[in-house]
Amino acid sequence: MTVSALPPQRAPEPTPARVSALVAEIGAGLRAMQSEIAEAMTRRIINEIDYSRDDPRMADLRAASIHANVVTMIDILGNDIPIDDVQPPMASVEYARRLAQRKIPSNFLVRAYHMGQDTMMRICYDEVARRELPSALGLAVLKRLTELVYAYTDWIVVYVIETYETERMQQLTARGSVHSSTVHTLLSASTPDTAGFESETGYRLDHIHLAAILWYTGNDGSSALSLLDSGVRALAHTLRADASPLVTVIDRRTLWVWFPFGRRPAVDAAALRSAADLTDGVRLAVGLPGRGLAGFRRSQQQAAAAYFIATVPGTPSDHLAIGFGDPGVAVVSLLARDLDATREWVREVLGALADDTQQAAVLRETLSTFYETGESHFHTAQQMTLHRNTVKYRITKAVDATRSGGGGHEKLDIAVALQICRVLGQNVLRPPS
Repeated sequence: MTVSALPPQRAPEPTPARVSALVAEIGAGLRAMQSEIAEAMTRRIINEIDYSRDDPRMADLRAASIHANVVTMIDILGNDIPIDDVQPPMASVEYARRLAQRKIPSNFLVRAYHMGQDTMMRICYDEVARRELPSALGLAVLKRLTELVYAYTDWIVVYVIETYETERMQQLTARGSVHSSTVHTLLSASTPDTAGFESETGYRLDHIHLAAILWYTGNDGSSALSLLDSGVRALAHTLRADASPLVTVIDRRTLWVWFPFGRRPAVDAAALRSAADLTDGVRLAVGLPGRGLAGFRRSQQQAAAAYFIATVPGTPSDHLAIGFGDPGVAVVSLLARDLDATREWVREVLGALADDTQQAAVLRETLSTFYETGESHFHTAQQMTLHRNTVKYRITKAVDATRSGGGGHEKLDIAVALQICRVLGQNVLRPPS
């Protein structure tokens, strides 16, 4: 009689208690290796993203930070410590603060932590493999190790980046506060101390300067200066300025900036604005390039005029950036100082063409383009992608609309009034009846 073979018995499902015990065992074993693990992490980070090779103090603090993180991670594994009960290593916190003080980008810090996480997980894989556990149990232990190492890395990265950003904002505010009084004195003094200014700020005045104002309109005011500072650095990269820009903090949502260009022409302001990749909520006003002390002052006055236009309540905000050299901005910045008188004049000149309606807006755009193209029906049609007969019809309608205001106004008056409407929008238009 043949006896059939018994089916193989399945290994019992790993229990949480068994998994936790093995994780703790692995953690205890790693404790004896923590110095070797920290040294391995340090070598890898130095090899791939060394940004403090010439600063022995930073190198020592980095090594202390890595060692402290390794010790903390091993304590979590060996003692099953919840992340909520963990205190951030002081060496790691101080290292993040020092990086911010030295303007070393935070992405280096994030990359270093992810390399540390990867190094630790490779070691954990080796420890699990060395124990030759049943596959289900081995996978469960690896899953738990991964969860713990990831949870710690995610938590500490968030903590040190918050520390980094707080320190950077404090540095920016402190530096801006010092520069602010110095800058305002230079802008207003009849006989400014240019040598003292250059000595205090490190910014040379015998350059071509391009002034800009950045401000934040978003809801999260706590991160405003950090976002604005990032915007300045992005613009400096786009511009390829010859030296570091001069930045001064006006308030917690506003920066004034000057970009220096040695003796070569500054980048075209319009090109800068089109290339600017600004974070949501960050807006930009730009002056025109100017040379020397006079150019430093004049470019800032122009940026301030563009800023004034952009911040008049009700001004169209279709574009995140505005330049003093934009059509109509220079003239409108003067006229908008007396908004009531400007509004009345625009309505007198344009008549029904100043109505805040879709039909009037189409006619204003067509007539404005007509003037900008030298009163050419052909080029207006080409620019607006319209038939020439459509352009002629609209021009006739637009001119007829201006006569409802009394007529007799010069084309120059009409062209200026159209630019005012384009820049100030509903501030000067006649509300629908």
